[in-house]
Amino acid sequence: MIVIGLTGSIGMGKSAVAAMFMAEGVPVFDADAAVHRLQGPGGRLLAPIEARFPGTTGSDGVNRAALGQAVFGNPEALAALEAIVHPVVALDRLAFLRRNRARPMVVLDIPLLFEKGGSARVDHIVVVSAPAWKQRRRVLARPGMTPEKFRRILKLQLPDAQKRLRADTVVDTGGAKAATRAKIRQLVACLRAKQRRYCS
Repeated sequence: MIVIGLTGSIGMGKSAVAAMFMAEGVPVFDADAAVHRLQGPGGRLLAPIEARFPGTTGSDGVNRAALGQAVFGNPEALAALEAIVHPVVALDRLAFLRRNRARPMVVLDIPLLFEKGGSARVDHIVVVSAPAWKQRRRVLARPGMTPEKFRRILKLQLPDAQKRLRADTVVDTGGAKAATRAKIRQLVACLRAKQRRYCS
């Protein structure tokens, strides 16, 4: 089984590319979706998060605004949250890999693939990228997003140019969706043909 690591900075179109992989029949593990589920009502992360950050959870799960306030701009608090979240998400990812072990390939959609050392655990790295102006426009159109919050998020992420240099495949989402879809279809066909070293 080929494990594809899918990553890209905020606003680059990674979710759209993940959906394109799924449309080609490739199972996708979405790390962000796993976190949302594990932090949702009855989720495994609620109790440890509440213990460390009192008042940030409730019957509906984690209050993301309250938790964000507690950790943003506070490296120590952020590290404490990651120490709670990452091991549980890793177990969820392992269960996904076991369920799909007979598949020819899977995708691990991990936003901080490089930043948290996950690139060593995948076979082929796909970086989703777009022009900076388009990234900014996409991100600032999100509800509750501000230029300052956008800047803080970017500081936590490896610059796009460095991600592109480390990629086996760069997928440009700055143009037409049809072109991006064709790129994913071509990559999946190449990987299925077991020609990984030639797939770009």
